[in-house]
Amino acid sequence: MMAVRVGAYKAHYWMWTQFGNDPLSFTFCRGQYIQNVTVHDQVDHTNQPILFNVNRDPGEKYIILPKSKEYKAAMAIISPVVQAHKDALEPGEPSLNYCDNAVMNWAPPGCEELGYCLPEPPSNPKLCQWPH
Repeated sequence: MMAVRVGAYKAHYWMWTQFGNDPLSFTFCRGQYIQNVTVHDQVDHTNQPILFNVNRDPGEKYIILPKSKEYKAAMAIISPVVQAHKDALEPGEPSLNYCDNAVMNWAPPGCEELGYCLPEPPSNPKLCQWPH
């Protein structure tokens, strides 16, 4: 779970902005960098979520400080909602764990008329190996 919104408040439990293969070649737009929010690597904030009031700050630029009364009041509402969600979760079988070349075959509509369809390989589902 990356973030949770309850009412006007949004709590970020994980922060991550993906920039492709070379994060060092990316520079944030002027005025868009926010410390601990606009990050290249996945950052865990589950112990102290980053909080925004998205009604007052829809661009999520101004972090509500954890020591503030507003932060404590908002998290007192959000934390039980998060816990109830976690308690109600039931483990499931991920649908993207299996790869099958027959399913991933490229054959868009109309390729027959063009004579440009790739031959469909036999179905052979297997556990995928993801690099991340």
